[in-house]
Amino acid sequence: MITLKRLGLVVLTVALLLLIPLIAMQFSASVRWTAFDFGVAAVLLTGTGLLLELMFRRVSSFRYRLVLGFALLAALALVWAELAVGIFGTPWAGQ
Repeated sequence: MITLKRLGLVVLTVALLLLIPLIAMQFSASVRWTAFDFGVAAVLLTGTGLLLELMFRRVSSFRYRLVLGFALLAALALVWAELAVGIFGTPWAGQ
């Protein structure tokens, strides 16, 4: 069971990461996120953070933690890239 402190840390980290595109939108016309984009990013980042927390609680070996953590972050990066620019050409591909 995830504690409120850990959940708060995940949510705070996601909020701080989402501030980056929000601030960038104020200074650059090339960054154009909608509320839907922020929602999808929040779900992806929060889900990944919670999965990392679960993995850290269940896996005791440092080597397995490292490999599984890298795999989770790589999966996040691939999904993010597909949604942003469409590297695989799925129906959810960005522009």
